[in-house]
Amino acid sequence: MQKNDVIISTAAGYGSEGEAVFPGEPPVFVPFCIEGESAEIKVLAVKGGAAYGKCERVLSPSAHRVTPRCPLFTKCGGCQLQHMDRAEQLRLKRGLVANALRKIAGIEHEVLPVLHAGGEYGYRNKLVLPVGRDASGNTVVGFYAPRSHRIVPADDCPIQSGGCARVIAVLKEYMRANGLEGYDELTGRGQIRRLAVRQLGGRFVAALVVAKKTDARPLADMLSAELGEVTLLINVNPSRGNAVFGGEWITVSGQGFFEAEDMGVKFRAGANTFLQVNDGVRGLLYADIVREAADGGAVAADLYSGGGMLTALLARACKAAYGIEVVPEASRCADELKELNGLHGRMFNICGRVEDELAGVFARTAGERRVIVCDPPRKGMERSVVNAVRASGADKVVLVSCDPATLARDLGLLTGALKEEDGQLKKAPGYAATSAYKIKYIRPYDMFPQTKHVETLICLERK
Repeated sequence: MQKNDVIISTAAGYGSEGEAVFPGEPPVFVPFCIEGESAEIKVLAVKGGAAYGKCERVLSPSAHRVTPRCPLFTKCGGCQLQHMDRAEQLRLKRGLVANALRKIAGIEHEVLPVLHAGGEYGYRNKLVLPVGRDASGNTVVGFYAPRSHRIVPADDCPIQSGGCARVIAVLKEYMRANGLEGYDELTGRGQIRRLAVRQLGGRFVAALVVAKKTDARPLADMLSAELGEVTLLINVNPSRGNAVFGGEWITVSGQGFFEAEDMGVKFRAGANTFLQVNDGVRGLLYADIVREAADGGAVAADLYSGGGMLTALLARACKAAYGIEVVPEASRCADELKELNGLHGRMFNICGRVEDELAGVFARTAGERRVIVCDPPRKGMERSVVNAVRASGADKVVLVSCDPATLARDLGLLTGALKEEDGQLKKAPGYAATSAYKIKYIRPYDMFPQTKHVETLICLERK
């Protein structure tokens, strides 16, 4: 098989990015097709034992094929699955988790059906609009194309919660009326880099990221007139390149945050506060985490605890909860949250590296039943953290991940399904007989409908 070959084949499965896989020598990975469909495929590249192609024509459409709701689908990089119905999306994501565990770590285990909260569209509570220049130097507002920083101009986004079209229209008018231009990452010219807006129960926290200080009071007035209660901040980011935020924050209108409540926990949310983007699925996931952690009246250790929302939920349900977070700003936010909820004596926030602090937490809680909750960033757990968790002797470990590949690696190392030899990870058949932990269950959550991404919870119990 060579580049530019045209083949006719039937998709036999899915790849890790949600693409359909067409059998051949080598197999061909093609986006926007569905398992079981016959299609005419043009080969775009052959490398590394695989080929990559694009669909020229679907010859026998799947019963699961639907018309994408967004006119920018396939051009914008935000969604990969709008061409298939919800049932097929959930089946694909369940398979992604099972396949990653099997292929990467050699772990064969039932993966439960994917939990979802019903909303296929309009679920995202956070909107991030990059602003830049097109090839002709004109300002563009929209979303990034797949695997690039080229901005696809957009007027709306169907997976965003209400207000997206109005926010885009207001931003464009503000820039036009004030003679402002999009930032060019190559030349450093222009003022406006992006606008981020988070919705909290009908109120909006907005952050305008600028290359140099700009008068954003007109934007605050325009957003408030269009959306209602808005607090606006400016973030000054003069650095060259694509860093999301700079170090300087300026409050333009309001307090720069809103107080809110989720699952009974009061918190303050600003422009840079981490919250899962899907409120309904976040509630399902957090409820399951808390139920597992509170089992047996345990003490919980919340690793990579961020601003403390989950730590607070655990503190209310368990005897006590210890949040370990290396970022000082996030740890300070967790302390504020503890004060706001009156969790003295139950919630303890520790600023430091997980691998340095976990043993101390377990030493001071000796004799108690201990549960570790670990929700690391997309890159997964550092090897030193895996080793610390293995050495802790925790009665239960609850793993959460938004990346099946890094989850499979971390779970493999934690259970002994993967061994490191000469700097390489190798599968260890028969690991289950010697592992200190057994898998209780594996549950995916559809946190990001219409996209290839899936959130997963795995509960481990000490044998």
